[in-house]
Amino acid sequence: MSPTDLDTDLQAERAHLAASRAALRRMRERAEALFATGDKVAGDAYTAEQLGRHMARRVEELADDPTTPLFFGRLDFGAHDPDHAGREYHVGRRHVTDDLGEPLVLDWRAPVSRSFYRASARDPQGVAVRRRFGFSTGVLTSFEDEHLDRGEELGTASRILTAEIERPRVGPMRDIVATIQPEQDELVRAELADSICVQGAPGTGKTAVGLHRAAYLLYLHRERLRRSGVLIVGPNRAFLSYIAAVLPALGEVEVEQATVEDLIARVPVRAVEDPAVAALKHDVRMAELLRRAVDAHIAAPTEPIMVSDGSFRWRIGLDPLHRLVEETRAEGLPYATGRERVRARVVGLLQRQAEARRAESPSDAWLRRMGKAKPVTTFLDAVWPALTPDGLLHLLWADADFLAAAADGLLTAEEQALLRGAAAPGDRAADNQAAGDQATGGRAVGDRAAARRGRATRGTALGRTPKATRWTAADAVLIDEAAGLIERPGGFGHVVVDEAQDLSPMQCRAIARRSEHGSITLLGDLAQGTAPWAARDWRETLAHLGKPDAVVVPLSVGFRVPAVVVAFANRLLPALAVDVPPAESLRHDGTLDVRTVEELAAATVAEVRAALAHDGSVGVIAADDEVDRLRAALADAGVATATADDVEAAARVTVVPATLVKGLEYDHVVVVEPAAIVAAEPRGLHRLYVVLTRAVSRLTVLHTTPLPTPLG
Repeated sequence: MSPTDLDTDLQAERAHLAASRAALRRMRERAEALFATGDKVAGDAYTAEQLGRHMARRVEELADDPTTPLFFGRLDFGAHDPDHAGREYHVGRRHVTDDLGEPLVLDWRAPVSRSFYRASARDPQGVAVRRRFGFSTGVLTSFEDEHLDRGEELGTASRILTAEIERPRVGPMRDIVATIQPEQDELVRAELADSICVQGAPGTGKTAVGLHRAAYLLYLHRERLRRSGVLIVGPNRAFLSYIAAVLPALGEVEVEQATVEDLIARVPVRAVEDPAVAALKHDVRMAELLRRAVDAHIAAPTEPIMVSDGSFRWRIGLDPLHRLVEETRAEGLPYATGRERVRARVVGLLQRQAEARRAESPSDAWLRRMGKAKPVTTFLDAVWPALTPDGLLHLLWADADFLAAAADGLLTAEEQALLRGAAAPGDRAADNQAAGDQATGGRAVGDRAAARRGRATRGTALGRTPKATRWTAADAVLIDEAAGLIERPGGFGHVVVDEAQDLSPMQCRAIARRSEHGSITLLGDLAQGTAPWAARDWRETLAHLGKPDAVVVPLSVGFRVPAVVVAFANRLLPALAVDVPPAESLRHDGTLDVRTVEELAAATVAEVRAALAHDGSVGVIAADDEVDRLRAALADAGVATATADDVEAAARVTVVPATLVKGLEYDHVVVVEPAAIVAAEPRGLHRLYVVLTRAVSRLTVLHTTPLPTPLG
């Protein structure tokens, strides 16, 4: 094209962008008008409320960010394509139509948009020309054409694609709709019924794949997933803050985001556990222990039931009572549901007698009264007593005999002692009585000896009641497991789990209960597992999640972390004892600087000042107990800093503890004293691998003591 033609084409594309923005503004204005007048057009209060919610959501979905381009590509189909001959489509983040309903921008998730990501010179898919657009703060500055029908394809040689991938990162994570690669697109567009596991090396975009898959499924199955919900599970609040803007930027505002701790927050966590005790409580054997503990509360009837009803007395003998208890037990219902089923069946037997005697059906009020009659509730409390999740765990930790019975053949005596902590042996009888009262929802009798408050020297500090107990984080996981046995938990239609390599078997079970009837997208990297129970085989994790048949897909080619940084971090892989392919990178820019320094704080300040001369974010990563000292040194030097979870902060420099950096990324990373990071925890080398792969442009490593041996 001549310079004149190029300029004409660029002006035409800018005009299309302006028209598209104006059309989106009018779409939003119409939605706002409907929201304002919805109560006047709806037929009743319920319809008005539902319409109001729908329109409020619609208004939010149509928000426009002028710094983000509405479209990033264009497809020109050839004259011989059977469906789109001679048509051109602009592909963007959301669907935009003109006042007549004609599309100005196609949503990237629309079926025809698939060709933008999948078409190639070898398989043009009917596309004659694929155009990519370059933008700067929302202004269209350039475009680049690939004539696929002529065999022209730029691939990773595309300057616009490369510039977008390497664009400096400041603030929260952005979407990658303009740069999705074919192998990523295949995962994003997987069917809703399919559960998949992505083993992704650093910089391969696994987090983005998971988030974009959630957006794609919401587009394709909107009503179904709006009812059942989509859940994003992240490793910590800092990570969730970092990714929080991605889905809203794609127009998806109704996705729940939580950590595992958020999901299982049934009790306040007020105590810290010995690592050995925590590891035992996260062991999958605890699921069977709790199942046995719940099952042990079901007892065989020992007496018939006699119920007075005015001038009549109804009697249910032992044989039918035995049958109804065993039949209910065999149905495998949640414990609380089973209790109500037993009550209903007892009332049913009473109802049959009343109908036979009176020749008429009793009223609903009579049925409710029989269900609450004292002989019936006494029978229920004897054969199927009410249970609370925290009460059950309180009983297990306080009653050594009950724990031993449930753990028979499952846990050793030493393991049982670890679970109980430092309970005083002389208090056993008193503990058994008080804990039994609390597990079944009753009140401890005042003159009974009770478990002493705070007597545990490590881990759970048992109180007199479950509410008075200082629970640990591992206890909270077990209480959620108990709740799953007692109650019927709600679930989600799709769950995305990121940094899944650090999930324990019991945490996996907590997620599995919330995705029993839905699918999951599991994201992680076995090489980045830092928890004591970190996964070593995805098949085991998937089995605990209830998705043993999910396909495991490796992503080893990265687009974010420079090759020189990847090569340096890969030196650690042989020492990590995980079977994963070494990460590769297509980026040959970036720098690596490893230096021995005299004083860490001063060297860090100097390095941060030098980094600020470049565009983008700066992350200073150090062992957790060094963070405050480094922040103070930077503050004394006049350098403003933010914390990892403060994504809205204006400061370009973030000082991050090594334990919170997983999933985050910064343009320039300054790693302070790798040896201290390694020494801080048992899987310190895995943690260091995470830390070294957070840089997307430049990595500086400062140390006073020798580097860990694998780094040479």
